[in-house]
Amino acid sequence: MRAHGMVGSSFSVGVALGIGVLVAAGATRSVRAQQVAPARDVTFTKDVAPIIQRSCEGCHRADGVAPMSLSTYEDARPWARAIKQRTGIGPKAGVMPPWYVEKNIGIQQFHNDPSLSDAEIAMLAKWADTGAARGNPSDMPPPKVYADHQSWAIGTPDLIIKMKDVVVKSTAPDWWGEVPSVPTGLTEDRYVAALEIKEVNDVDSHAGSNRATVGGRYVFHHMIWRTQVLDAAKSSDQADPLSFILDEETVNWPVHEVGRNADFFDPKSARLLKAGSSIVTDSVHLHSNGRDTKSHLEIGFKLLPKDYKPTYKRAVFGLGNGVDIDIRGMEAEQQLNAYTVLQQNTKIISFEPHLHAPGARMCLEAIWGYNIQTLNCVGYDHNWVRGYDYTDDSAPLLPKGTILHITGFMNNSPTNKNVPDPRNWQGSGNRSVANMFIDLGMRVALTDDQFQEEMAKRRDHLHVTKNDNVIGCPLCNVIPAAATKTAGAPQQ
Repeated sequence: MRAHGMVGSSFSVGVALGIGVLVAAGATRSVRAQQVAPARDVTFTKDVAPIIQRSCEGCHRADGVAPMSLSTYEDARPWARAIKQRTGIGPKAGVMPPWYVEKNIGIQQFHNDPSLSDAEIAMLAKWADTGAARGNPSDMPPPKVYADHQSWAIGTPDLIIKMKDVVVKSTAPDWWGEVPSVPTGLTEDRYVAALEIKEVNDVDSHAGSNRATVGGRYVFHHMIWRTQVLDAAKSSDQADPLSFILDEETVNWPVHEVGRNADFFDPKSARLLKAGSSIVTDSVHLHSNGRDTKSHLEIGFKLLPKDYKPTYKRAVFGLGNGVDIDIRGMEAEQQLNAYTVLQQNTKIISFEPHLHAPGARMCLEAIWGYNIQTLNCVGYDHNWVRGYDYTDDSAPLLPKGTILHITGFMNNSPTNKNVPDPRNWQGSGNRSVANMFIDLGMRVALTDDQFQEEMAKRRDHLHVTKNDNVIGCPLCNVIPAAATKTAGAPQQ
């Protein structure tokens, strides 16, 4: 049986096998790295610089958010040993680049994946171990050009909203609450293709810090926000026909989190940004970076053409546990579990674990009858949160009735540097020293016809036969009869 979208077998036996593979993989990473290490000499200009430009320089450049630039040989040479160490620790807190998908289990196709292959990790290690040579200057790739230190991953936004400034003192405790709303200034309804949120503050990222926030810099840990028409006189008459919200004047948007990447919406299910709306939030989490800091958020929107109309309805359901979290002191490898049953056919656009300081890892599993698939396992760092956007050919297509299961792995021990005092028991709450356990990923609901169309497209693109196992699409290997219009159990 072939398996699409993962390494190895079908994992239909569930999480237990997946975890066993992960343990074995972790024990053999250094051996595999040695096996793929290049035989020839490794130099900065020929081998290291291309890796840095692709996966590191977005932050590690002059005026970037990282505490040092790696753009030139002179910049990178003093950090050769640190580059080897940070790129080689595996998909967990502290790894660089900050991408925590475990590559030996589940789906591996994501948008904007900056992670390194085993061969590249071995290349960087050999460069550090053999003297970190410069190489031939003619091998150096042309320098990348950045518009400025505030360049946007989504491209130049069509609309940028600047939130109000806040001041967080160096020794301030965590704060959670409401900040002033800000008008968007939009005069016509527009659907949004992508959005990105940046924190802009007065911290010199190269000055060093005693806190582990991204770049030792940021103070906004997360913001749960919406756009809302506060003045009915400024509203348009158009409602979002595919919105899941009963209040037509309100739209929820993906949660902003520290270090989080941009959001790219499914082209068929973009969200409506209404004329006359404002940015509204009553759930901002501020966390000191160890220095007095003046800061604000900027929200950039890429808009779709004026005549755009979506065809898929957004799906909203809770997947997490915010009530009975029970994490014991001085223990690693504790687990939390949460489940939900899909009430409609669903396409999962992204996977986004949200934990707090003890969080070390989260796995997402789909259960359809006797078919149990681990979709992904990813590491977690409370100070650098990531979202993982599936490509269109890999986004899970799950029939109604599927059980989604998340498992959180919690480390409340001295080995977790994010925990200030691991002797304390921890429960649920909003502060960093309390806990959340949620998958904040984006999803869309599919009608039966849309579900069949999506699976047919997947079969065609991946050349799926009845003998194939497609991770995240348990019915993709079931070719429906010509008259069949609805999703159902596999044919016998």
